[in-house]
Amino acid sequence: MTSPADKETPKTSNFLRQIIEHDLAKGTYSGRQWGGSPGDAAHHATGQADPAKVRLRFPPEPNGYLHIGHAKSICLNFGLARDYGGVCHLRFDDTNPEKEDTEYVDAIKDAVQWLGFDWHNHDETNLYQASDYFDFMYRAAEYLIESGNAYVDEQSADEMRIHRGDFVKPGTNSPFRSRTPAENLARFREMRDGKLADGAAVLRAKIDMASPNINMRDPAIYRIRRAHHHNTADKWCIYPMYTYAHPVEDALEQITHSICTLEFEDQRPFYDWLLDKLAEGTLIASPHPRQYEFARLNLTYVLTSKRKLAQLVNEKRVSGWDDPRMPTIVGLRRRGYTPEAIHLFAERIGVTKSDSWIDYSTLEGALRDTLDPVAPRAMAVLDPVKLVLTNWDEVMGADVLDDCSAPVHPHHPEQGTRQFKIGKEVWIERSDYEETPPKGFFRLFPGNKVRLKYGHVIECVGATKDTNGKVTEVLAILIPDTKSGTPGSDAVKVKGVITWVGVNDAVQAEVRLYDRLFTEAHPEADGKDFLENLNPNSLSVVTAYVEPSLAKVEAGQRFQFERHGYFVTDLKNHAAGKAVFNRVTGMKDSWTK
Repeated sequence: MTSPADKETPKTSNFLRQIIEHDLAKGTYSGRQWGGSPGDAAHHATGQADPAKVRLRFPPEPNGYLHIGHAKSICLNFGLARDYGGVCHLRFDDTNPEKEDTEYVDAIKDAVQWLGFDWHNHDETNLYQASDYFDFMYRAAEYLIESGNAYVDEQSADEMRIHRGDFVKPGTNSPFRSRTPAENLARFREMRDGKLADGAAVLRAKIDMASPNINMRDPAIYRIRRAHHHNTADKWCIYPMYTYAHPVEDALEQITHSICTLEFEDQRPFYDWLLDKLAEGTLIASPHPRQYEFARLNLTYVLTSKRKLAQLVNEKRVSGWDDPRMPTIVGLRRRGYTPEAIHLFAERIGVTKSDSWIDYSTLEGALRDTLDPVAPRAMAVLDPVKLVLTNWDEVMGADVLDDCSAPVHPHHPEQGTRQFKIGKEVWIERSDYEETPPKGFFRLFPGNKVRLKYGHVIECVGATKDTNGKVTEVLAILIPDTKSGTPGSDAVKVKGVITWVGVNDAVQAEVRLYDRLFTEAHPEADGKDFLENLNPNSLSVVTAYVEPSLAKVEAGQRFQFERHGYFVTDLKNHAAGKAVFNRVTGMKDSWTK
């Protein structure tokens, strides 16, 4: 279970590492046994000493595509397991049948593996789903009823809400709370057998309706819901609530450190209460898991609500879950992000107990820092206008093409060179010419000399325009004996160097210039409708020209287009004869400039 860039990235200590290190030093979980698979106390009692020093889990609900916040959790849980001689389980919390689908199951597995992690550990395949534990969850619920710790409540939803109280007023007991265990057990079995309508009753834990923690005021643990389940089909018409299922799943899997985001902090007392009760009844092994919370990822210019991301997809405001503007892992991957960049980002932002906002530029910075050392270089012209060297035939000869070369990577000469040709006509960026240059402009304007990168020095003599005054061609003359890499090439001093692509060997490409999806750092601040802050310029598509070294590159390859930034061949649309590049990020953060 390894991840890219682990060797290069130092591991910063945090409170979770300190907790794990303390437990390892104290031997908190050293006496655990592992039955080779999840199970109850009797199952694990037949096993050997657990070979994993710690067991963690990443437990997504398969009701959507994972996003950058999940990526942080993946890196955290799998990374801690790796660093401390443990294992991390991938578990699908599929307790909500109406919203889950095998499409999401497959996408989640793919995302975890793309990030460089795996759920296999020697002979174990630690891939689980909560629905496999439904039989045990039901058995545990009956135990809670029989031990006087749960009851069937048949109040309406409104009545339950009223009796629950609020933050200043304690709750009041349900009129059904005083039923005997036998009565509750019989009614619960009627729920199971489909004899009650959806919503007619719930099973509640019997704790304390006056608790200052509202989550401890007899929380619901089972509800009636006739819905087809992707794994158990129509076997069940009652399903466990997530707050009940989650600790049970952890216990059956012998998880040591159950790491959640801060919104589950108020649920921890119930987590402990439930596992204490099940341990008292010897249903689960001891010591049982403990829950710890960390701050979730809040990233500017990004929404991570699955519901709102689904709205963007369903309303076709983006092209799909893998749209390169989306914060989903499939979207980031198609945009051109690398596993190394995600790992570096997760390490840099760290793990804390307090919520804070991370600027989007931090994510982009991690990407640049991982791509710069490895991305091959290439020249591209994104807004092309033709440059004509009017004296080319006299200086070089009619129809002559001159060979030029450049390193594939400036810091890795062992990677060789890339070859391209210069002739009478080349493509340049339209912005490289100004008839009347502003102060500090060192590129092309009448009378100024610049170097065509890796090529010759030229002197601009003007431009031709159409009837609307738009420049159609830039005109220049070639300065002889100034080709890069030849003797005397630096005899003519210039302040400006521009990139270019030869007309004769250029490859036409579709280039998609992606930017941030929202114009505001906090799209929902002050009650705003996030749709009102969609960036109308988050995508522009241009017809560009790239150098011939990119003629046969495969989908998913990343490059630095010199001067422009980092680009990737699109995973879905790039093909032989149809070059499609996505802009991953610019050379530097220019969002606020």
